[in-house]
Amino acid sequence: MDQGNTAFILIAAALVLLMTPGLAFFYGGLVKAKSVISMMMLSFGAMGLIGVLWVLYGYAIAFPSADGLGAPWSIDFSALGLESLLETPEGAAYPPLAFVAFQATFAIITVALVSGAIADRAKFGAWMIFAGLWATIVYFPVASWVFNFGLADDGSFAYGGWITYGLQEAFGVGAIDFAGGTAVHINAGAAALALALVLGKRVGFQKGIAVPHNPPFVLLGAGLLWFGWFGFNAGSELAADGTAALAFVNTIAAPAAALLAWLVVEKIKDGKPTSVGAASGAVAGLVAITPACASLQPVWAILLGIVAGAVCALAIELKFKLGFDDSLDVVGIHLVGGLIGTLYLGFFANGTGLFLGGDGTQLLVQAIAAFSVLIYSFVLAFVIGWIIQKTIGFRVKNEDEIAGIDTVVHGEEGYVLSDARD
Repeated sequence: MDQGNTAFILIAAALVLLMTPGLAFFYGGLVKAKSVISMMMLSFGAMGLIGVLWVLYGYAIAFPSADGLGAPWSIDFSALGLESLLETPEGAAYPPLAFVAFQATFAIITVALVSGAIADRAKFGAWMIFAGLWATIVYFPVASWVFNFGLADDGSFAYGGWITYGLQEAFGVGAIDFAGGTAVHINAGAAALALALVLGKRVGFQKGIAVPHNPPFVLLGAGLLWFGWFGFNAGSELAADGTAALAFVNTIAAPAAALLAWLVVEKIKDGKPTSVGAASGAVAGLVAITPACASLQPVWAILLGIVAGAVCALAIELKFKLGFDDSLDVVGIHLVGGLIGTLYLGFFANGTGLFLGGDGTQLLVQAIAAFSVLIYSFVLAFVIGWIIQKTIGFRVKNEDEIAGIDTVVHGEEGYVLSDARD
């Protein structure tokens, strides 16, 4: 067992777990002051629920053994509860539980991302039911499609999910998704769009009505996300080597470029660059580089950041033109950014991109992977959300939404400016 790589994976897992509290700050600062606790609790609720489900059966669905593969949805019953993974096989590079822990944090952050689309108007209990069902039916299987693969001694695929192994068998190249452009960002963004449609618009929804109550929270959250993202991207190599270093550098370059591009678009469009724009631009660049971080030269990573920052800055306006209320721009940043990063590889991936030695096949398989996940996630998230809304109700009452849902749902206030005992 390589203790250095084991330590690397465990540290990366801790960094990725920190991203969910970071997301809570990012989302919490964007909502109104009387909904900040509710918004942050959607992320913390996901941490609790998905952490438990991952141990019980999530890993068994996402990472079935070679014998359990061959279908787009399968489960390794021997891995339920992780009992079969307690021992480290002889010759293994790291303990199986290190990988289990690393992938658990991916599941948690992916579910938490969806919550931004339903800010200010969702019941906590309904969200928790949705989170558990969506993780089980959508995220765990999709993670298997993308992340579950095994290698033969000669480095070729021995088995794997259909997005990696299956597409390679069919087209000669598999889809590239190093750290989760499809499984995490397109997946979450599509589900967010579905829930936004199910819950409908906030009361008085129109451009300019919702002003972020705490931009410092947003900047803090973006900083924590960027910090944790190094574990997300570089950690996906599962070894402290040159590929991890490339992913690390690109995780600096792309979001930095995206931040600048978003601010330029804001200056041209609205006359002023904003702190929320800077934070959003950085996150858009992080989303776009996620699938591509180990397959791009740093210069091409900068170009990707510029494209993602500029396009996502414009894409967040789509909700006003198309009439859906994606409260915190999960669609405009994560769905659009994930699509940009995933498809960009078809043009600029080292060795296989259309402009760097490829023949267009890489672009084809990237598109198949991206839109397959998008459609699968959207349809099932819509069905799950619709059933919850029609049965126990997903959305709070209008009067509670207007008043702010922290006290109604959680019995707490985010900001107590005076002590009632005085």
